[in-house]
Amino acid sequence: MSSMENTRPLSPEDPQETAETLADTGFGDILRDFETQQTTEADDSPRGLVKGHVLRITPDGVVIDIARKLEGLLPLDLVQGRDGEVLVQLGQTLEVAIAGRTDDGGYYRLSVQKVEAPKDWSGIEQAFESKSAVSGKVLEVVKGGLRVEVAGERAFLPASRSGARDVAEMAKLAGQTIECRITKFDKEKQDIVVDRRVLLEEQSAQRKQEAFAALAEGQVLDGRVRTLTDFGAFVSIGEVDGLLHVSDISWTRIGNPADLLTEGDTVQVKILKINPATRKISLGMKQLQPEPWAQAAEQFSVGQRLSGKVMRLAEFGAFVELLPGIEGLVRLMDLTWDKRVRKPGDVVQVGDVVEVQILDLKIPERKIGLGLKQLVEDPWAAAKAKYPIGSIVEAPVTDLQNFGAFIGLGPGVEGMVHVADITRQKRIDHPKEILKVGDIIKAAVTEFEVDRRRIRLSIKQLEPTSADHFIAENKVGDLVTGRVSDVKEGRAKVQLAEGVTGSCPLPRDKSATETTASSGKVDVSSLSAMLNARWKEGAGADTSNNLVRVGQIRQFRITQMDPQLKRIDVELAD
Repeated sequence: MSSMENTRPLSPEDPQETAETLADTGFGDILRDFETQQTTEADDSPRGLVKGHVLRITPDGVVIDIARKLEGLLPLDLVQGRDGEVLVQLGQTLEVAIAGRTDDGGYYRLSVQKVEAPKDWSGIEQAFESKSAVSGKVLEVVKGGLRVEVAGERAFLPASRSGARDVAEMAKLAGQTIECRITKFDKEKQDIVVDRRVLLEEQSAQRKQEAFAALAEGQVLDGRVRTLTDFGAFVSIGEVDGLLHVSDISWTRIGNPADLLTEGDTVQVKILKINPATRKISLGMKQLQPEPWAQAAEQFSVGQRLSGKVMRLAEFGAFVELLPGIEGLVRLMDLTWDKRVRKPGDVVQVGDVVEVQILDLKIPERKIGLGLKQLVEDPWAAAKAKYPIGSIVEAPVTDLQNFGAFIGLGPGVEGMVHVADITRQKRIDHPKEILKVGDIIKAAVTEFEVDRRRIRLSIKQLEPTSADHFIAENKVGDLVTGRVSDVKEGRAKVQLAEGVTGSCPLPRDKSATETTASSGKVDVSSLSAMLNARWKEGAGADTSNNLVRVGQIRQFRITQMDPQLKRIDVELAD
């Protein structure tokens, strides 16, 4: 208590005392004391909060200078912590409220909200500025994140920065001590925000860096299939991931990694390549197995027959697996003898097991040429005997082109009827004017070229002709009249009727070529037909002894007739 508290007010009833007091105390001091007393007495009732400084701490309470006549006394229970320790220090400034005087009247009785211990923000501030990691205890889950106690202070950890994948995993953090980093610190507002995820990411990156540095090409490790894609699988090998390309999974060609692998599988892989710049790792599984092509030269030979499975089809052929990891190609031209086949799918399908023959073997290039049709008889080998010239075939129309119609004569064998050989009745520009695919027609074989695998057919040749009618109406030995249309190399070409021609040999002796008038019977009907045709020379058989010459009308005897070839041979009548 200050010395001012012992100064009593002047009493007009005690002049002796007043005189003594004035003698000991200056008038100015007495006046100030009086004014202070008047002011203090008027302020005895509570007037809100006032600031004061802690003067001393006693068993009765904390004495505080509040700039009044009397000092204030704050009860100890208002400034004690849970363990009974006093939470204020000498000289500390507190905000208090005047609640009246103590019972003895020596102090103002003060009140205040329970005083908290003075906060030491230095550690938190230093951790915030240095971005160092701090430990914190997760107190509870709150809206948007977690409440964490860091260095005795409460901080907020946002859910997105907690490192938890979902709410359930975040709830499991309650009660745990975690490492985090202070990302926001406002001392005035006592606002602290921390981040756990950033530390987890940094720690993961560090572990990955150390793990990556420890890897080397050629190492064989166990890994776990993390993700499957169309082009391969990402495999975790410790703290890092590598790519297992689909082409490096198996020596056998596979279309999709999911055909052999499942996410979560544990697999043994070999490190094929490490790129330090991009931090990419290429892995392989098939490299841990013997390479099939290494023994191919000993296992295969040209001409060998073996079975295989059709693995895939292309426009140019079919790929057949001979052994796991070894495929051969059957080209389209080697699939079948049938030239009508335009794509491999018309002969084989993926998954078919077929017997093939090795036609070509190129081990260094990893190529094997196979044949399918070579294992069956070439239909053209027997076609020559089956379809001789002049023979008649009855078969379906398989295709129509501008130049003619194709006729199917059996597996792998086709004949062709040129557009000019379809009919005699009229001139046509396209076979579709007469025929359609699927029609069964009859045709005569007119040409056969084995080397070119071509058979020429004719439909119109089977239609009746003037020669057919002539042969039907005459017989060998009959005398007929004809006109010589050509003489060449000892034979005469004789027109026997409209559209009918015969062949006549001439005598070798020049004198023998002179002929006399025939005394035999003259075929008047034939002669009339020729006269009606307005021939240029002669009105009947030449009876003069002249040489055989072009334009002469002579008598001839039929010596031979071939209905198939429509051939007629004659000789000069005697």
